[in-house]
Amino acid sequence: MSEPFAIGRRGVMLVLSSPSGAGKTTISREILANDQNIEMSVSMTTRPRRKGEVDGKDYNFTDMENFNLMVNRREFLEYAKVFDNYYGTPAAPVTDVLVSGRDILFDIDWQGTQQLSEKPGDDLVSIFILPPSMKDLEHRLKTRAQDSAEVVSHRMEKAADEVTHYAEYHYIIVNYDVADSVAKVTAILTAERLRRERQIGLGEFVKGLRQGQ
Repeated sequence: MSEPFAIGRRGVMLVLSSPSGAGKTTISREILANDQNIEMSVSMTTRPRRKGEVDGKDYNFTDMENFNLMVNRREFLEYAKVFDNYYGTPAAPVTDVLVSGRDILFDIDWQGTQQLSEKPGDDLVSIFILPPSMKDLEHRLKTRAQDSAEVVSHRMEKAADEVTHYAEYHYIIVNYDVADSVAKVTAILTAERLRRERQIGLGEFVKGLRQGQ
């Protein structure tokens, strides 16, 4: 008796978005640490590299001239201007990961998510992370001590607009507790990996079952 036909899988493009300070970066780090089959999409940016950041790991840092050339060559899946700097996701590395059957995690805003949603295919799974309250969000921004009072105020104004885009996402999580939010994201990812449309060779596998394999 021959071996049953193996079932493969196309990877998932898992998008996490939230207002700055709502917890998406912390949740992303936990997902990456706990799951060996998903990796982070490394965005390209024109903003200056901050102390401790590693080129090619945290971001791919570039200048405005090269970024514009890549835009003109349509080499980005998405790109957007955020706080006076440009960020974009190069298409080629993402495609390679998905074809290999691995998943890729995106930490991008609603503008980038809209652009990804316009691409053909069923690879995209989007999750919007909401803070418990705007007061809680402001407290988080102030206590992490990364930004000036002026920048915190600007981020709060931007957050008021960002939260209105929740309806554009497949899933919504209110981040009351990081561990609980990580568990919910993990559950979503597990379910999406099992979707029939994402499994490659399933028809041949079932055909083998019918033949007694």
